[in-house]
Formats: sequence, C-alpha cells, structure tokens
Amino acid sequence: MTSTDRNIIGVAPSLVSGRVRAPASKSVAQRAIAIASLCQGRSEIWFPGACDDVVAAIRVCRKMGADIQGGEDFLVVEGGLRAPLAPLQCGESGLGIRMFSGLAANFNRMVTLTASGSLLKRPMRIVEESLHALGVQCRTNNGYPPICVKGPIQGGKSVIDGSQSSQVLSGILIASPLAASDVHLVVSNLTSIPYIDVTIRVMEAFGVILENRDYREFLIPAHQVYQPQNFRVEGDWSGGAFLLVAGAIAGSITLDNLDTHSAQADKKILEALRAAGAKIVTGIAGNRQKYISVTRKDLNAFDFDATHCPDLFPPLVALAANCSGTSRIHGTGRLKTKESDRAVTLADIFGRIGVDVRFEDDTMLVTGGNLEGGRISSHGDHRIAMAGAVAALNSRLGVIIEDPGVVSKSYPGFFNDLEALTL
Repeated sequence: MTSTDRNIIGVAPSLVSGRVRAPASKSVAQRAIAIASLCQGRSEIWFPGACDDVVAAIRVCRKMGADIQGGEDFLVVEGGLRAPLAPLQCGESGLGIRMFSGLAANFNRMVTLTASGSLLKRPMRIVEESLHALGVQCRTNNGYPPICVKGPIQGGKSVIDGSQSSQVLSGILIASPLAASDVHLVVSNLTSIPYIDVTIRVMEAFGVILENRDYREFLIPAHQVYQPQNFRVEGDWSGGAFLLVAGAIAGSITLDNLDTHSAQADKKILEALRAAGAKIVTGIAGNRQKYISVTRKDLNAFDFDATHCPDLFPPLVALAANCSGTSRIHGTGRLKTKESDRAVTLADIFGRIGVDVRFEDDTMLVTGGNLEGGRISSHGDHRIAMAGAVAALNSRLGVIIEDPGVVSKSYPGFFNDLEALTL
C-alpha cells in the first residue's frame, strides 16, 4: 500500500494471507454505551472500539451527564442522565442522531441534536412523526437535522414506518421502558430487521423486557429500570465482510472475533460467499476464540437479497466483480439515504475500474471479469473506500482511493489490517 499524499492511498494488486481480529461492532457499541448511560450505577463495556461513530456516542452521553472513562479496549460508564445545556453533536452517525432523539425525549426540556457531513442530508421526518404520537414535542429542519426534542415520553401508541430505516424504531425501543405509561409500537414495512434484534438483545442484557409480536408490534412496559452490567462488544460483521471477501478473491484470510450466532444482519455475507463458491471454515481456537477462514476458489455469479442487510452492498459488489458471470443483488432501494447514494456510487466507482454494473428495478446486476483498476473517489463513504481497496487486490493496475480516511467512521484500522495481510 502506498501513499504520497495523506488524502489518497494506493492499493496494489496483491495476494493476501494471514490472521487478524475483526473490529468492534459500532452498532452494538453505540447501543451499549447509550443504555449504560441510562443506568444508575457503574457499567463496564469491553472492546467498544474507537471508530468515529462510537466516539460520537461517548461525546453525546457525556454531554447528557454520564461519566465515561477509558479507551477502545475498555470503558467505565457511570450512568445517570440529565438534560444537556448545549446541542448534542452526533457527527455523521445516522443511528446516533435517531437513537439519541429517543433518549432525549425523556427530558422535560428542549434538547437539540445536530449533525455534520452527509448526515445533514439524510431524512429525519419519521423521528418527528413517531415521537409526536408518544406525547413528545419534536421538530426538524423541514425533515432534516437538526432535531429538537422535548419530553417526557408519555407512552401510548405510535405507528412507525420502517421502510427506510430501523434506526428510529431502535431509538424509541431503548427509550420506552422509561416512559410514563406503557408503549405500544405498530410498525409497517420494517427493513433491516436484524438490527432490531441487536437492539433488543442489548436492552435485555441490561435488564429490561418487552414483547415482540413478529416485528409488527412491540409492547414495552413502563417504569422499568436499566441495570448496570459488564458488557462485551462483539466483532463487527459489517467491517469484517470486506476482509472475508478479500480472502475469497485474493488468497486466504482468517478473521477472529466473529460470532456466527450474532444478531447482526451482515453475517449473511457467509451465504453470499458460499453461493459464489468460496471455501469457508468456521471454528473455535484453543483459547475459545471464534474464527472464520475464507480461501479463494473459482468463483461463480450468485443471487443475493440484501434488503435487510444493505451495508453488504459494497463488499458484495467487490465479490461479484471477481465472479464468472452476472450476479444479481436485490434491495437497491435501501441505498439512497446512506452516506452516499450507494447504488449510484457503486456503479460509478466500479465502472471506473472496469466492471459493468447495471440496474433492473430494485436489483443491481454486476458482471464479473478482469478488473482494470484506476483512480476512484470514496465519495465521503467509508464502505465505498473499503470496497475499492478490496477490489484492487485482484485488479491489473491497482486502485488509487481519494479520501481514504473516511474509513475511521466504522473501521479506523482497516488499511493497516489489509496491509498486514498482503504478501
């Protein structure tokens, strides 16, 4: 890997081999930090990581009164929140601003939540509508950040449209046990269902209960109290997926700290890898460390539905670009409100390095072949930068990536790990 400028990085054609640890799951870590901050007492959170979204969650919780000490391997959280006096800056974390809007609704004072970068252009109207139904004052800037919230949550019934994101539902679920009366959520067209499983698992780990009626209705008893816990953050399937694909197309990689029984949506990358023909071995090492090994074989086109795991599109396109034939990846409608319009962006960057990407309705068609390589922009999107880097491994010329530092949003150590694996 080469770089003559801090704003670009070059990834050369390479074989990969070796073993690394998967990064911490920012989805799990953000939820655990938020819930630990709602507890009265001391929680310990192991291996939260230090990506931008986790740092933003820590910053927000501190502004709301939690005492949080430690670093990427270990945090001590002394909970007990109060209404902040200054706006809460959520950075570019879509989960963060939607989740903390729900938490801020517990205060009897107006709280403003702000954002930066691409998050300023991501829709927030559903936050406004969902909280209004629970007796919360909420307004946005014509459907976009900042969000202003004043509670407390009264409880009752709220109807939530889950077609664009499950993050609003996650935020309200986390806040609802503290409501004045029981909360009844009715959800339509829910996407990214596994992320709701992640939310529920973390909530239950901190001692609250709720009833899930087939992801269409949720009943949350009021006046519950989150209990301090020692909580271990699991490895991140979203970031790990890129390295697993790297092993499938360019050699062999073993990744530690990924749990095949996780609720994370992106563990479905294993289904795509198997469908493409990669060799996969899972197991537990002598130290009880779970691992997954992926080894290159001849790869064939695959058909995969990514509707409930849209963050897999970038590594899936990198995989499909190295398969014989045309792969079909369904669910492109979920990509319009990510850090970039990822469907359009993926077609653009892979087209620039020699891959044919087309669309049929809600499906992306990727025709594999010989990747030429070239220069691409990350478009300010961490997953686009990682996809370009993985694609470079099996290209003819390699890939130069502009603004590679955006990977810090979810996986700050990505390029270091990839370099350690290249031969």
